[in-house]
Amino acid sequence: MAKKQKIESNKEASGSPEKLKNKDYLHELRRLHVELVKLQEWVKATGAKVCILFEGRDGAGKGGTIKAITERVSPRVFRVIALPSPTEREKSQMYVQRYIPHLPAAGEIVIFDRSWYNRAGVERVMGFCTEDQVKWFLKAAPAVEKAIVESGVILLKYWLEVSPEEQTRRLEARIDDGRKIWKLSPMDLKSYSRWYDYSRARDEMFQTTDTAWAPWFVAHSDDKKRARLNIITHLLGKIPYKKVPRPKVKLPKRQKRGTYKESDYAYKMVPEKF
Repeated sequence: MAKKQKIESNKEASGSPEKLKNKDYLHELRRLHVELVKLQEWVKATGAKVCILFEGRDGAGKGGTIKAITERVSPRVFRVIALPSPTEREKSQMYVQRYIPHLPAAGEIVIFDRSWYNRAGVERVMGFCTEDQVKWFLKAAPAVEKAIVESGVILLKYWLEVSPEEQTRRLEARIDDGRKIWKLSPMDLKSYSRWYDYSRARDEMFQTTDTAWAPWFVAHSDDKKRARLNIITHLLGKIPYKKVPRPKVKLPKRQKRGTYKESDYAYKMVPEKF
């Protein structure tokens, strides 16, 4: 990531591509899902350890991106971690302590839907921690991540950047949609008004934690479908996976009925309303 490059989304940029058609998106996503399965089998076979962090403002598309990554793979290999607010006991621990147990073991890919970078973002902006705590975190995070990487973990950090206009559109769409209302919390409403506080927090976070061993990668996410495809393509390119040889599969013959007779048990059937 070029540090001097502006990352604020510009919706009026004349060179912006048209939004991806759903047919094209699904075609590419299917191809990438095949590659993700290959990655999964390679991780299992080699005992590799992969950790992927997703950060960004509310409405940036983190959840949809994670769902696109995980919808065709095994949850036993791809584990998604979305921690709730810390308990009183966790608040008394060293800050990163609650995240350490969730790091991948051999043969696992762990995806954090928000991570230890909560301290540099939402906690800082919303006043849930002191500036001294933030400064300590920003100083310590690169060393902690270096230790993680040196332990053999492939660590990838993604920031999804959404424009203020698109964020507004997405959050407004949640208000009256019964499928999405759970995504709009009182905290989201409070943080919405603090756009530039988040921008300043993000900028300092990049300046201090964008390291050679754990760089930040930024994806513009106004077009959610393009962002998902770009991120999946990128992460696949960052992991040296190979196709694991598998024996050809052929279904065996099903046994004959023999003396079996259908049961006359009165099953409680689900009503067929559709």
